[in-house]
Amino acid sequence: MIIQKSYKFYAAHRNEELPDKCSNIHGHRYGVICHFEVERDGAISTLFGDFDRLVEPLLKDNYDHSMLIHENDPLYETLQGHMERTGECLRLKVMPRPTSVENLAYVLFTEITDLGFRLERLDIQETDTSIIHYSREDWLSDRAVFETEATANR
Repeated sequence: MIIQKSYKFYAAHRNEELPDKCSNIHGHRYGVICHFEVERDGAISTLFGDFDRLVEPLLKDNYDHSMLIHENDPLYETLQGHMERTGECLRLKVMPRPTSVENLAYVLFTEITDLGFRLERLDIQETDTSIIHYSREDWLSDRAVFETEATANR
């Protein structure tokens, strides 16, 4: 059985690798729809609040009103220097790859799975007209590639 839950957060990012407007810092109101795979146990499978109790703090504490930034983006070093010089604490969600919606889907899928949930699919709406559907198969495929890359880079 699939239980679907929707969440939202606001975040800034940029795609430093793209030669277009997306290389500039800009923000989105991200919509996240989780498709949780659950087993029925008696009259109910899972209380909806069980998902919210773990997923909402993950999004609020790590993503909402933050800047998604790639750890190799030159701007990241600049922002770290700024925080050291001024004592200002910027909320940065550091990501191991460029902050595309595809890479965001991989990171979120991983983090939500690490909370103990089994996701069938994760949908992320980046703009009013753009949604990515990221499946468990996509995640398993990406994970194999990313782990192979990580091993090769050691």
